[in-house]
Amino acid sequence: MLTIGLTGGMASGKSTAAQRLQSLGAHVIDADSLGHRAYAPGTPGFTKVVDAFGEEVLAADETVDRRRLGGKVFGNPAELKKLTDIVWPEIRRLADAGITAQRAANPDGVVVLEAAVMVEAGWRHGLDEIWVVVVEPDCAIERAVARGGLNADEARARLSAQTNNEQRCRHADVVLDNSGSLEHLHTQVDAEWQRLTNPAPESSKLSAR
Repeated sequence: MLTIGLTGGMASGKSTAAQRLQSLGAHVIDADSLGHRAYAPGTPGFTKVVDAFGEEVLAADETVDRRRLGGKVFGNPAELKKLTDIVWPEIRRLADAGITAQRAANPDGVVVLEAAVMVEAGWRHGLDEIWVVVVEPDCAIERAVARGGLNADEARARLSAQTNNEQRCRHADVVLDNSGSLEHLHTQVDAEWQRLTNPAPESSKLSAR
């Protein structure tokens, strides 16, 4: 089974690439969704978060209130690191469990771990390749604003706080450029899928030379 790590910055089209891969037959594990489970009540992450940040981060239903927790770490790098040191390993543990289950169910398949923090969290281990979706910063800001929820200044600030394209691409086996049309992104994804799942025979490669 092949395991691909898929990452990209804000409004890069990472999730669009993941959806395309899923339509082609890949099993996609969304690390962002796992983040909600990383500190659900009864998990090791829940205990660690409450111990680190206090019971004031709990909502009335005894779950972690993400807004209260965010208020404690926003703009405070030391507190943010304290949180990511708890949450990132828990997310990867959940992801690895999903990868293991999928390997048992479909040994010849392709699993995609979609994670915005792939590079920051140091999640190269256990992955056959890392794919990075990139888009020019101005285009990312424009798309983020068009999606709603952020104005241009907010989008620019959020983008500048993230790992940039150059840093991500240093870790990439495949770079997908999403500065153009949706069809252009799909064409790139399709070509890489073909490379993975239907590699050309050695004789064909030699004749092509």
